[in-house]
Amino acid sequence: MLKSMTGFGSSEENNTALGRISVELRSSNYKFLETVFHLPETLLSLEDKVKKEIETRLKRGRITCVINILSKVPPVVSVNKALLDNYIAATKYISKHCVINEKPGIDTLMNLPGVLSLAENKISTDRLWPLLKKALNAALNDLIAMRCREGTALFQYLESRIKDLSASLKFIQDRFKKVIQNKMSKIKTDMERTAFLKETDITEEIERLAFHIKNFKNKLSGVGAIGKELDFITQEMQREANTIGAKSCDVKISAKAVQIKSQIEKLKEQLQNIE
Repeated sequence: MLKSMTGFGSSEENNTALGRISVELRSSNYKFLETVFHLPETLLSLEDKVKKEIETRLKRGRITCVINILSKVPPVVSVNKALLDNYIAATKYISKHCVINEKPGIDTLMNLPGVLSLAENKISTDRLWPLLKKALNAALNDLIAMRCREGTALFQYLESRIKDLSASLKFIQDRFKKVIQNKMSKIKTDMERTAFLKETDITEEIERLAFHIKNFKNKLSGVGAIGKELDFITQEMQREANTIGAKSCDVKISAKAVQIKSQIEKLKEQLQNIE
């Protein structure tokens, strides 16, 4: 099935002990597969595993992966005892030096810079990975489903353009036979006929273009990442169409060759979005 390279997928997984993990995947056009990560510090060590999971499911596109975790494990409150002792020693010195009998209260001590700090209570990545993997694969399913839906629309468009190309080439083929017969009947010598055919005969180009059109149509119904291959075929089509236009000795054939080149350009534009 033809797949687009643009899409979006998301998923959430909840665990009563660990919390909630959410995964968002955004996909856009790119000639290779590239993944950009936005992960919390807790999950940085799992980046390689996440990347491998994505690479098993996708072949082309720039993937933006955003993962968030809302942990149910409360943070740890830490007291910097050494710093607190220094503060207390300093207050005693100030009290003695300035003859102040008032002692600092606990609220004052707690609010002194650096006395209290919050440290995240880290969860083992071995415990987090099964939950994250489940959310990631659900998001990938969502993303791939969207890419398939867009791929279906692209398939219909490309199939329609290929039919138009075949019809245009058939016109050129039929027209060329008539033009050649007419032109050849007016040329008197064999040498002139040979020279004329050498400059204007487009039979081989027509046959090669017909082959490329048929090949494109067959590949279009193939499986896997076929975008690059289809793009290469359209380059070959464009080459043959250019030659037909350059060698043509008939205005109508030249005009149809221009139309064919325009149709091929439209194909190439849409192929940029195919995996």
